[in-house]
Amino acid sequence: MKQGIHPETRLVAFTDMSNNETFIVHSTAATKDSVEIDGVTYPQVKLEISSSSHPFYTGKVKLVDTAGRVDKFMNRYQKHFENRQK
Repeated sequence: MKQGIHPETRLVAFTDMSNNETFIVHSTAATKDSVEIDGVTYPQVKLEISSSSHPFYTGKVKLVDTAGRVDKFMNRYQKHFENRQK
């Protein structure tokens, strides 16, 4: 392996914002946020979803509705659904 061509890594805290789970790994990710864990301050990267909350990895199906999209869909097509049920 050539010396001096690989970027420097550091310990970075990745936080899954959907379940507030944090894991610390070596990374080159640039971030402006930081978080204190057990008295140590780490740079923090905020994630919308990770393996700790993704349905594929957890085996649980959960609906993530970020902007009321399901409600908009249901309101728009409510008449269609009511006519089908009759």
